[in-house]
Amino acid sequence: MKYNMGILAVIALVLIVTPSPAGLVQGNVDRLAQTQNAVLIEEQKKLVKAFDSHIKDYLRQRDRVRKKLPKLSKDATAEQIHAYQVSFVEALRAMRAGTKPGYMFQPAFADHIRAIIKDEFKGTERVELRQEVLEADTKGVPLRVNYPYPDNKELTQIPPTLLLRLPQLPKEVKYRFVGTNMLLVDTDNSLIVDYMTKALP
Repeated sequence: MKYNMGILAVIALVLIVTPSPAGLVQGNVDRLAQTQNAVLIEEQKKLVKAFDSHIKDYLRQRDRVRKKLPKLSKDATAEQIHAYQVSFVEALRAMRAGTKPGYMFQPAFADHIRAIIKDEFKGTERVELRQEVLEADTKGVPLRVNYPYPDNKELTQIPPTLLLRLPQLPKEVKYRFVGTNMLLVDTDNSLIVDYMTKALP
């Protein structure tokens, strides 16, 4: 009798310690999800790194162009400043001739940005964002790389909470919404550096 009780105790312990088939399946699912999430995060890091590299390339182009221009004096007139900006833009456009849309907003990276925006704004917040952006006076802004953003058109501000989630930009470049599209615009000369379509969900 004692022998049988001992066997029963061992069997009970095994049943307690050994995971059930359902538990094994759930554990495998959880591990798979963790692995997939880690792979996704790593891919996102690579996309952001490539984007940062292209931004740095653009900044180097800017510096090369600026160094070739005559320096403005501290007492420069409004006309001289305007002439300098025009020369800056034209020289930069010439250096970037042939640059096509998507050089910075490459397809996989653009999808990453769309996913961030979609996750950040849901329900009424998404409706309000679309309404605010689409009501802005941006009609006529050229959706073209290497073209200046018109001075007489509204510059839409990116919501602060979204800026915190988007890849950080140097002070020389800003994100801008034009319709449902997102642009990269040079802060100093208003040149459209690149753009992506259908950024807003």
